[in-house]
Amino acid sequence: MSSTQTLVAPTAGEAVPLASVPDPVFSTGALGEGFGVRPGSGDVVAPVGGAVTMVAGTGHAVGITTDDGLEVLLHLGVDTVELEGRPFALTVAAGQRVRAGEALGTMDLEQIREAGKDTTAIVAVTNSAAKGVALELTAGPVAAGDRVAALTAAEPAAASAPARPAPASADDGLTGFDATARDIIAGIGGADNVKSVIHCITRVRFYLKDESLADDDAVSGTDGVIDVAKAGGQYQVVIGAEVGDVYDAIVAQLPGLGGGEVDSEAEAAPRPTTAVGWIKFGFSSLIGVITGSMIPVIGVLAASGILKGILALLVQFKVVADSSDTYQIISAMADSMFYFLPIIIGFTAARRLGSDPIVVAIIGGVLAYPSLAHMANPDYIVKADNPAGYESPYHVVAQLGNTIFNTDFFGIPVSLPQTNAYAYSIFPIIVAAWLAARIEPYLKKWIPAVVRSIFAPLLEIFIVSTLVLVVFGPIVMFISGAIASGVNAILGFNHALAGLIIGGFYQCLVIFGLHWAVIPIISQQIAGPDASSPLNAIVSATMIAQGGGALAIWLKVRNAKIKRMAGPATISAFCGVTEPAMYGLNLKYGRVFITASIGGAVGGLLTGLLKVNMWGFTGAFVGFPSFVNPKGIDGSFTGFWIASLAALAVSFACTYFFGFKESDFETGRTVEKVRLGNREPVAK
Repeated sequence: MSSTQTLVAPTAGEAVPLASVPDPVFSTGALGEGFGVRPGSGDVVAPVGGAVTMVAGTGHAVGITTDDGLEVLLHLGVDTVELEGRPFALTVAAGQRVRAGEALGTMDLEQIREAGKDTTAIVAVTNSAAKGVALELTAGPVAAGDRVAALTAAEPAAASAPARPAPASADDGLTGFDATARDIIAGIGGADNVKSVIHCITRVRFYLKDESLADDDAVSGTDGVIDVAKAGGQYQVVIGAEVGDVYDAIVAQLPGLGGGEVDSEAEAAPRPTTAVGWIKFGFSSLIGVITGSMIPVIGVLAASGILKGILALLVQFKVVADSSDTYQIISAMADSMFYFLPIIIGFTAARRLGSDPIVVAIIGGVLAYPSLAHMANPDYIVKADNPAGYESPYHVVAQLGNTIFNTDFFGIPVSLPQTNAYAYSIFPIIVAAWLAARIEPYLKKWIPAVVRSIFAPLLEIFIVSTLVLVVFGPIVMFISGAIASGVNAILGFNHALAGLIIGGFYQCLVIFGLHWAVIPIISQQIAGPDASSPLNAIVSATMIAQGGGALAIWLKVRNAKIKRMAGPATISAFCGVTEPAMYGLNLKYGRVFITASIGGAVGGLLTGLLKVNMWGFTGAFVGFPSFVNPKGIDGSFTGFWIASLAALAVSFACTYFFGFKESDFETGRTVEKVRLGNREPVAK
């Protein structure tokens, strides 16, 4: 090796020692000497000159071999293989020669951060030990292409090799990679314990039938193995640069189980082989899209929920009058997130699904547009179409069963929901993002480039908005109506049974925005002769139960990032806004949503048995004044506390002991949904 060999910064930012890189496989030096750069720019350049030997299909990693035989790996971000290449746009290909500092492409730092990943660019000389070289780093601010590290010849340490376990079969004649493969297979419980195996840039990833059969110490102690990691249902064996050779040797000993090289978790997941398996796979994927769309806004949702709770308390204790300007200003601060949720979720869902975020956000604006809500208002329709008084509260263009089409679009009957539920439901806008992702490639293909920037978004907005309003929106509303009828039927049959069923499943409606079908029932009950709603009392218990699940995570988990998310999510749920808890935690990790829903079922059952009523909209702990009977405190107030504390205790205990493992937080799915607006401070 030339004594003058240097490495340059692959991007502008701050150069840091390898030990500061937030990935133990790299930071421990297991993959060789190196350094990291915390990027301030998305422009990526080659850290060294030589031949490009590998470019990951997802664009998150590049391998370069210098003329001196040094093998340099550039890894963009931590765990970014899971992002399926979306943030990366590399212009280099395997076999190409590059100079140090030559442009390789770009990475979208904001998109990486929104996905919850670290953006650090890592440079590792994977054969530094074999080459006998050491790295000297000049840490601090750097520009892309600046010289930041020098590689110098080092006297190889005469350290003795660590003791290794005896191979599974010492007389089988296997050597090299074949012997490594043999010992790995034996360590993970044998060939019969393997469902499938794949590999990525540095790891062989096994799907095991029974992970408890694997001996971590034996596997990590095998010659050629750097470490063992477990995440995403995979048993990951960290190999390093020779992963391809080890994988080939493993597949030779496990014929028919190899899945090849993968570039993302989606590709890594084994495909279902049964109808039930495909249903589960589809539902899991849908939940992933919803949570993934919501994750970037979870913090703001939690803040808005807490502010709504504070405002409710200020009103209940007569600090602020609900008719005052102060109330209106604070209400706008608390409700703006929910009022414009289709726009915000349209943007994040589009980034996840691969469509144009700005265009889909505009489509979200169509769904939240005030005139649509005005057109769907029965009072407006009565005055506009029949000043003398119209017998039906709606202008009926057409009717199909119980579905009333109250307007039309070029003569096509359209059903606009009375409460403009489109503005508070995320499912229609997620459908819009999905449709846009499929329409955009055709528009880009057929529209000439000279006019594409104008006519592609024009057609996309018109086509997708029309499909959502005319086709998919009414379908969602039809399902909502059926759910509302079912809830009414259960309530009319038995309140205790209703509490058990609604308490256990209500938050499932919130996931898809279908809970808005229940809000008119609650409004009707509160506006009725008794001015109270037993249904809303059940809903209140479900909010507290979801908060109990988040509270268990906050108290038990060691992961600092998850703990920071769980605290505000718990408070938000106790204030009546469950989305941060559900989308940020409960739906993503382990069985938390199920264990929290068990608490909701118990709370709902007690609510029904104790005949708890509620005289206001605001629920959860912050809404306790809503359980005070205007005629005087009665059993509803004490029943509220009994049912709420029981829901909290059951949800917390089930989640703490059975809901998750620490390893669940190493990976997770992603989804989303919407929440209430300023007219219905009801809840979930």
